[in-house]
Amino acid sequence: MNVEMLRRYPVKSMLGEEIAQSEVTERGLAGDRARAVLDVATGKIASAKNPRLWRDLLTIEGACVPGDEELSKLLGREVRLIDVPPEGAEFERSVPERVLAEGIEAEVPHTVGTLGAASPAGTFFDFAPVHLITTSALRRIGALSPRGHVEALRYRPNLVVGTDAEGFPENAWVGRELHVGDDVVLEVVVASPRCAVPTLAHGALGRDADALRTVARHNRVPVFDLAPQPCAGVYARVARPGRIRKGDPVGLA
Repeated sequence: MNVEMLRRYPVKSMLGEEIAQSEVTERGLAGDRARAVLDVATGKIASAKNPRLWRDLLTIEGACVPGDEELSKLLGREVRLIDVPPEGAEFERSVPERVLAEGIEAEVPHTVGTLGAASPAGTFFDFAPVHLITTSALRRIGALSPRGHVEALRYRPNLVVGTDAEGFPENAWVGRELHVGDDVVLEVVVASPRCAVPTLAHGALGRDADALRTVARHNRVPVFDLAPQPCAGVYARVARPGRIRKGDPVGLA
């Protein structure tokens, strides 16, 4: 196995960028989710997981963000960029099945989550600081989808791990360690339950409802005490920091 792709997302829910290498600390890849957009009216963190309100975040390059006034105009709500989350910061996650059924314009039920249950304090991660997906999972989703392929960036991974296995091998990595390159050790925590984000347009990349629908049909995995959820990829903590590079070997322990 090897690191086929490294990506970071300078602003939460905005477009990311591919990088050749990165320092990795307990806070994840350097520069990843360093800032976020705050909805001034509600005090919640803006997240494209609620696509009715925030899907236009995925039209913005996270490395080149306009000022608050221009950003507010684009998003249709008063917002500001922040680099430290408010205490107890929350975000909304629309029920993905309802988004599939009713569309991204519909006002559908949502859950409210608190940032960073498995992350260091003061970060903007929804859960854990590193998210990865395998090329096996991407091949399988693509093969089962009407388009015949699916783009990795729809799932917003930090690492795409090259694998030869069939299906979704990362499902079996939960509770194990991944050794990446010479230094970094990642502790795999849980499979990644998918929201509506993979279905949305990402910059010039158009919508694809099957990026979620296929996962919902073919890879439902228990997540903690929840019923099996549609999952693709896994979340991980950083057990040992260091530097990782594209092409680094990845070993499972």
